[in-house]
Amino acid sequence: MALLTKSILLKYYKRKEIEDALVDHARDKEIGVRFGDSFGKRPDTLTYPREILELALKNATSFHASEERWANPLALDSTLPKKELDHLRIGWDLVLDIDCKIFEYSRICADLIVKFLRYCEVKDLSVKFSGNKGFHIGVPFEAFPQEVGGIATKMLFPEAAKKIAYYVKEHIADELGRRIMIMEDNDFSAVKEKVHLPAEEIIRYTQKKDGSKVGKLQVDKFLEIDTILISSRHLYRMPYSLHEKSGLVSLPIAPDQVMQFEKEMAKPELVVPHYRFLEQNVQGESGRRLLVQALDYQVKFEEPREKKKEREYDELVIQSPIKEDFFPPCMKLILQGLADGKKRAIFCMSGFLGKLGWNKEQIEEFLHAWNTEKNQPPLREVYLKGQLQHLKPGERLPPNCDNEAYYLGLGVCRPDSLCKKIRNPVNYTLIRWKRYLQDREEEEQKGKRGRKKKEVEVKREGDKKGEEMMNKVKREEMKEDMKERFVDQ
Repeated sequence: MALLTKSILLKYYKRKEIEDALVDHARDKEIGVRFGDSFGKRPDTLTYPREILELALKNATSFHASEERWANPLALDSTLPKKELDHLRIGWDLVLDIDCKIFEYSRICADLIVKFLRYCEVKDLSVKFSGNKGFHIGVPFEAFPQEVGGIATKMLFPEAAKKIAYYVKEHIADELGRRIMIMEDNDFSAVKEKVHLPAEEIIRYTQKKDGSKVGKLQVDKFLEIDTILISSRHLYRMPYSLHEKSGLVSLPIAPDQVMQFEKEMAKPELVVPHYRFLEQNVQGESGRRLLVQALDYQVKFEEPREKKKEREYDELVIQSPIKEDFFPPCMKLILQGLADGKKRAIFCMSGFLGKLGWNKEQIEEFLHAWNTEKNQPPLREVYLKGQLQHLKPGERLPPNCDNEAYYLGLGVCRPDSLCKKIRNPVNYTLIRWKRYLQDREEEEQKGKRGRKKKEVEVKREGDKKGEEMMNKVKREEMKEDMKERFVDQ
C-alpha cells in the first residue's frame, strides 16, 4: 500500500480519460472496489465518471469487474441459487489469467496464447498487463455464437470457459517449455533457481529411439492458465485500474506486441488510454471454432484441481467433526467476530464446516453461538436461519483462498507458511488433521515397538536364565554320573 499514496490515487483517478475508460468497461458488470487490503460492499456498480474520484477520495485503490454480464448486477446475492443466477446472467466474457511469479515467463505465455487464438481464427481478442507479474487475455461474449448444440451460450458459464482454458493450455504447453528454455539458454538450473522447485518437478524425461533420454521443461508446476478463477461472480482487475502491490496500471496493450511490453510502460504518469480490453464491437462470431473445438476436446491432463480436491475430500472418512485447533488463520479470525461482512462469513463457514464432518444441527448451533457472542452487532436471527435453511453439509467447498471477495475482502487473510501451499481453507485443515493422525499413529507404533522390544528382551532374559539352569542341571547330572562310574570301578 505504501506505493499508492492518497496523492497518487487522486492524481491518477481524477483524469477524465481514466474515469471514462473505467466506467465504459463496467457496463453490465458487477464491480468490486478495493480499499487497500479489503473490498467494499458487494454487489456494486459504476455508472458515472464522477464516482471514480469520489471513491478515490475515500481511499479506493483499485477496481474489479466480473467475467459475467448481468441484467441487474445489484440484484445479485450470495444466497441466490444457480437457477436464479442463470436467469440474471446475460452473457460472459472469456478472461484467461496467466498465473506465474516470473514476469518474463508470463509474457512468453501470453504471446503464445495470442498466437494460438489467432490460429483458432479468433479475431476479436485483447490483452492487458495485470499490473504486477501476469497478463489477462480476453475474448468478448459477442465473438461467440448465441447457442451451441441447442443450448444458449450464456448458460455455459463457467464450464465452457474452463474447457477453453484447458484446451489452450494443452496445445501450447510444449512450445511454452521450449521457448522458456531458449530464453534461459537451455539451462535447467536457471529455471530451477527462479521458480524455487526441485529439478524432478520441472524436468520430464522422454526416451529417444536410440534409447537415450532427453529432458523437457514441465511448466505446469510453476506456470498455468488459472481455471480456478473462472467461476461465478469472480472478479478480475479492471483495465486502467491501479495495482496495490506494484503501484502500476493494469494496462491494455496491442495483442501482437506482447513481447515488446515492459513493466515501466505501466507507470501511472505514462499511461494514456489507447487500447480497450474486451471490445464488444466484433467481427462476427470469430470465437465459434474455439468454443466448439474446446467443448468437443477430451482433456488428457489431470482433471481440474478443484474438482480433484473436492473428490478427494469426499473420499476421506471423517469419523467426527474436526475442531477449531486445526482451522486456518482466516477461519479463526472470522470466529473472533466481525463488524462487517458477516453474511459472506456465514457462506464461507457453512461450506467449510460441512466438509469437515459437521452435520447441519452442529453447524447451526455453532454459527448461532458465534453470531450472538462474537459479532457486534450480530446478524438478525431470521437471516441466519434463512441462509442455513437449505444447507446440505459437505455438498460444496467454501470459496477458494484467491477469491478476493471473501477472505481478503473480509480482512481475515493473514497467511502462515502452510497457507502458501494450499488453495482452499478446507485443504489447510485436512493437511493439519492428517498430520495429527499420522503423528498419533507414529507415536502409537513407537509405543508398540517399545513394548514389543521389552517383551523380546524379557523373553531373551528368560531364555538365557532357562538355558543357564538347564546347563547347571546337566553339569550336576554329569557329576553324579561320574561319581557312580568311579564307585563302580
